[in-house]
Amino acid sequence: MQTVVIIIHLLIVLSLVGTVLLQRSEGGIGMGAGGGGGGGGPGGFMTGRGQASALTRATAILAAAFFATSLTLAILAGYDRQPTSVFDVPGGVTAPPVQPGEEAPGGGAGPGILEQLQQQQGDEPASPQVPQSR
Repeated sequence: MQTVVIIIHLLIVLSLVGTVLLQRSEGGIGMGAGGGGGGGGPGGFMTGRGQASALTRATAILAAAFFATSLTLAILAGYDRQPTSVFDVPGGVTAPPVQPGEEAPGGGAGPGILEQLQQQQGDEPASPQVPQSR
């Protein structure tokens, strides 16, 4: 489903770029289509008002379709995503819940995240290095 919407979205984008580039410049600063900096002359590709309004209408329709497919892609991207938290422990290893008034096992401080990760990988936690005094 998402692939189909992406392909439609890309076709709309290419069509939108094409219709914008086909429109005649209405003056402005710099070198226009007429070569003089004042815009296009009467011998240009799009001289009729009917053709210009058709291009304007097509641009508006393609812009609305682009907006709709963009919203659809954003909704589809977040549809299957499960909410996560920065407090979730990787691998689902959590400490047993402590009731109010009880002390946590191990003297109040459970194993740290490093020890939990080492246990998951099957490694023994490294014993703390005590500096030797000479």
